Amino acid sequence: ISQLMSLIVNAVYQNKEIFLRELISNASDALDKIRYQSLTDPSVLDSGKDLKITIIPDTANKVLIIRDTGIGMTKADLINNLGTIAKSGTKAFMEMVQETKDASMIGQFGVGFYSAYLVADTVEVISKHNDDEQYIWSSSAGQNFTVTRDTVNEPLGRGSEIRLHLKEDQLEYLEERRIKEVVKKHSEFISYPIHLVFQKEVEKEVPVDESEEAGDEEKDEGKAKIEEVEDEDEEKPKQKTKKVKSTETVDEELNETKPIWTRNPDTIQKDEYNAFYKSLTNDWEEPLATKHFSVEGQLEFRSILFTPQRAPFDLFEGKKKRNNIKLYVRRVFIMDDCEELIPEWLNFVKGIVDSEDLPLNLSREVLQQNKILKVIRKNLVKKCIEMFTEIAEDKDNFNKFYEAFSKNIKLGVHEDSTNRAKLSEFLRYYSTKSTDEPTSLKDYVTRMPEKQKYIYYITGESRQAVESSPFLEVLKRKGFEVLFLVDPIDEYAVQQLREYEGKELKSITKEGLELEDSEDEKKKFEELKKELEPLCATVKEILGEKVEKVIVTDLISESPCVILTGQFGWSANMERIMKSQALRDSGGMSSYMASKRTLGLQPTHPIVRELKAKVAADKNDKTVRDLVNL
Repeated sequence: ISQLMSLIVNAVYQNKEIFLRELISNASDALDKIRYQSLTDPSVLDSGKDLKITIIPDTANKVLIIRDTGIGMTKADLINNLGTIAKSGTKAFMEMVQETKDASMIGQFGVGFYSAYLVADTVEVISKHNDDEQYIWSSSAGQNFTVTRDTVNEPLGRGSEIRLHLKEDQLEYLEERRIKEVVKKHSEFISYPIHLVFQKEVEKEVPVDESEEAGDEEKDEGKAKIEEVEDEDEEKPKQKTKKVKSTETVDEELNETKPIWTRNPDTIQKDEYNAFYKSLTNDWEEPLATKHFSVEGQLEFRSILFTPQRAPFDLFEGKKKRNNIKLYVRRVFIMDDCEELIPEWLNFVKGIVDSEDLPLNLSREVLQQNKILKVIRKNLVKKCIEMFTEIAEDKDNFNKFYEAFSKNIKLGVHEDSTNRAKLSEFLRYYSTKSTDEPTSLKDYVTRMPEKQKYIYYITGESRQAVESSPFLEVLKRKGFEVLFLVDPIDEYAVQQLREYEGKELKSITKEGLELEDSEDEKKKFEELKKELEPLCATVKEILGEKVEKVIVTDLISESPCVILTGQFGWSANMERIMKSQALRDSGGMSSYMASKRTLGLQPTHPIVRELKAKVAADKNDKTVRDLVNL
């Protein structure tokens, strides 16, 4: 047993504070068992109706006491359960109540008790079962153990008391602050009240004794006395007091916040959700939206998710904790940084997930099956999207939400192929026809003229920059609406979101853009194209490597020329974004993704017509070269 003990102490548990969680969970199990018995036989509670867990730090003796009023153990139980690793009676008990689903058990492994040796050299267990006398089980560092009848300690009535004689380097667990911290983190939502009974030094004001006062007056003799004549109306002087330090015992309940996720959502008021959110996240504001749900079937879990009012300042900080979802198993905290639980783009959503049957490893610190996590993740993402849809029903709330978390939604469009179509419903952009408030893609599609096939957009550094772009000229004239994508992340999102409701998204700054022209317009344009071929060749010759090719374009109407990017590479704005990245690769990807420049000439513009005439007269004319370079 000693070899197994060292394995448990050194290998199974990574974090020493876990011992308190395990012992509280075991106490909770014992309370569950007595409660379950009392359903069929109420007389078992005659030995004590109060079901609770009490923690008592005894600083003087360096002992931490954890007491419960649970079922207790007989002499045989102490020998069988604590003398044999993983022989906890809970597993057999679990099988017995599987059909009733009444008692929620935790200690399935039976090794939880031995985590006490992480912090203690000697452990004593005093236990009293209704069917037996009170016994003491004692063992040092998990070597041999003794079980003797208890004739020295006060009677427990019923239940168990664990006394941990702490190691010298683990005395922090006698501090009130440390115990509260560990209980709040791991065991805040245990079904039974957890009390901490500790000694506190307080200052009290006590009246000064007359004899003391007289003694003080004698000391003052010899000094000149000045007597004040009192007015009759004045009140008599108050009795003198002095401050005295004294120690008093405080009994404080540590888990007053109840696990509201176990209740029916219909019975919970908004105020209760708000209070729970604040205690969970330490946020001073109320949440923008709440989603409370339970999933049944192959996997059972309950969850409450919250959307905060505002984004934290370090939302996309690389080194910060990945998410804000706390994972509980039967109301005992397991972890809050499980990366598989929720995707990165939802890292602003806060909440809890409480599962009845997650397979943990021995120490309950690590989840074993990723398949189950995938099921939870899928459900959480689905419910988050439902929550955002509910927010979208209220325009003001959605504006608040979009201002804070639009980057996350766009990151979701970029990363989450399964929910891309649903997330695209939440996108909002300003456009040539919607200048006062952003428009959704849905509204854009309803405004499209019949002959328009595509959804047009332009990307750029700022709204001001794109509004003055020459690319908008022809589209405005034709009455086609253009969306303004001015957030750097839009470039990434739009590369993945190729279409919306069967309509393809097209960038108006790339070559090959087809506008819905009539046959006459197309014919006229082809003639102009042919007419300007010599000019295009001359301009290409003059500019050389600066541009890949020179073409005639119908994408502009008022400007003489425009620079277009290739159809398949990055847009000019994307190239600007990539160049501004501090850790970008200077060769590799940017060299072949950077688009080749194409110069587009507007065939009917006076400057282009004049240039055409000069080239026809003399293509080596210096004026032509200067004009082209300009």
